[in-house]
Amino acid sequence: MNNGLFMIIASYLLVINIILFLMMRTDKLRAKRRGGSRQRIPERRLLGLSALGGALGAWLALRLLHHKTKHAAFAIGLPLMLLLHIGVLYVLYRYLQ
Repeated sequence: MNNGLFMIIASYLLVINIILFLMMRTDKLRAKRRGGSRQRIPERRLLGLSALGGALGAWLALRLLHHKTKHAAFAIGLPLMLLLHIGVLYVLYRYLQ
């Protein structure tokens, strides 16, 4: 794979995964503060950004922060998205050399 393209993809994945981890952390903190004035982050937004490449960050937050562990969309969906992302990266690496 072209070194420049690899760096762009790697940078994108690093940033989106850090953002997703921090969003999950923020949502966890907001969930703990009952009656707080701040709104929770919608699950649709968390799952959407996970699908766009942030599944690893969201999965790490799920495991480390114990957030959204009872929701099937997260407990099952995030590992499946992560496997899909790994597969796509493998195909890109393999066929765009």
